[in-house]
This record gives sequence, C-alpha cells and structure tokens, in this order.
Amino acid sequence: MDYGKFFSFRETDEESRPFLEHVDDLRRMVIKIALTLVLAMVGSFFFRGFLAAFIQKPLLLVDPQGAGSLQSLGVADSMTISMDLCFYAGFIISFPLLLFFLGEFLFPALQKAEKRLIIPVTAASFFLFILGVSFSYYVVLPGTLAFFFQDAKAMHWVPTWTVRDYYSFTTQFLIAFGIAFEMPIVVLILVRLGFLTSEILRKKRSIAIITIFTVAAFITPSPDLMTYLLMGVPMVLLYETCIFLARWVEKPANPHISH
Repeated sequence: MDYGKFFSFRETDEESRPFLEHVDDLRRMVIKIALTLVLAMVGSFFFRGFLAAFIQKPLLLVDPQGAGSLQSLGVADSMTISMDLCFYAGFIISFPLLLFFLGEFLFPALQKAEKRLIIPVTAASFFLFILGVSFSYYVVLPGTLAFFFQDAKAMHWVPTWTVRDYYSFTTQFLIAFGIAFEMPIVVLILVRLGFLTSEILRKKRSIAIITIFTVAAFITPSPDLMTYLLMGVPMVLLYETCIFLARWVEKPANPHISH
C-alpha cells in the first residue's frame, strides 16, 4: 500500500470534475474511515475488561455494591456490550485520523499553507473531544448517576439496573459531551471559510445561547436540571471563547481590512 497516497490530499487542478470522480473520492474516504475504525475496534477488543471496569467506575462511586447490582438479562450481553464498548473506544482512539480523512475530502482545494493547518486543527479537535469526555466522566456522570440512584430510592424502588441500559446510557452520555465540546472548531472553520464573522457571533449571542441550551436539552441523555446546566454552561463559555478566537482567525483571512 502507498501510505503517502493514503494520507495525502487529492489534486484538484481541474475547474470542474465529473460527478463519478466525486463519488469515487467519497468511496475512498469511506473505505479509509471504515478500515481505521475497524482496526481500532479490533485493538480495543483485547482491552474490553479494562473498558468495562472503566465505564463501571462512576457507578461504584455512587454505590460500592453497584457492580453487583447490574443484571445481565441477555444470553449474548457479554459479547454485544463488548462490541459496543469497542466501537466507542475505537471511535475515540481513531478520532484524529477520522477527522483528517474527512478534511481530505471536504477541503481538497486548500492552499499548501492552509493544508498545513489540518494537523493542528485535528489535534485541537481531538483535545476538545477528550476534554468533553473527561469533563463528563469525572464531573457530570457521577452526579447524574447519584441523582437517579437516590431518586429511585425516594420512589421506594430498588435501583437495580441492567448491564445493557447502564452501558448504553453512559457511553452515549460521554460521547454527547465530547461532540458538544467540538463547537469551537466548527465555528472557527465557518469563520475561516467566510460563513461567520466575530461581529455576527457577537450580535447573535442571545440567539446562540438559546440554541445552545435547546440543543443541550436534546443531546443530554439525562432529563435532570443539573446535568442540563453542566452541559449548557460550558458550551456557552466555549461560544464566548469562539468570539475571541474568531477575531484572531479573521486577521490572516482579511489582512486589508482596517478596524
């Protein structure tokens, strides 16, 4: 395999390209993403015991006997849940490469100087994604589990959760926060491409805040107010950071603009 071509941008000297060539570019991107994700999943499978213990740790903080209270109701739960864990772990591990391959497909006509930005942007995206997952895992998730655990007891129910429901809830919870923390990268790319400016971001601040909390209500897999605020407030702070960074991004893009 020519690894240089595997990680290189396609040439776009032609002003217009046949539709089938675009389809072929899309096919190649999908193959590279799928291959990378599968390899990461296979590697993660050998650490499924560690992954299971890692995801289960927040529950142990809420209830030391929590691990024993998780019930496996399906014959193949051990394998299906392991595959789910490996998928999410593989997604996180391969996230930088997945972003790089997506950038190759979406921005083939970038200048050489701009192409060099793909790697730092990818690194920043990965950092923000890990930051969101970590914030969720160490700050938000334990409190959310404690809330539901105590709320079940308040209803005079025994909080005995199934393995499938618990792992589905926690993995979606972590990924949701990771994706939410990608907002600065998305905004800065839109600014760089000319679709947004720092002035627009400032003027639309109130609408953006309402939108952020609306989106947070949908992507947060927990309906309690505390979790809702713990996702919404950091996203608002990230939006304010985007306004500051947008000014820096605009300067090289518009060097002749006088302020």
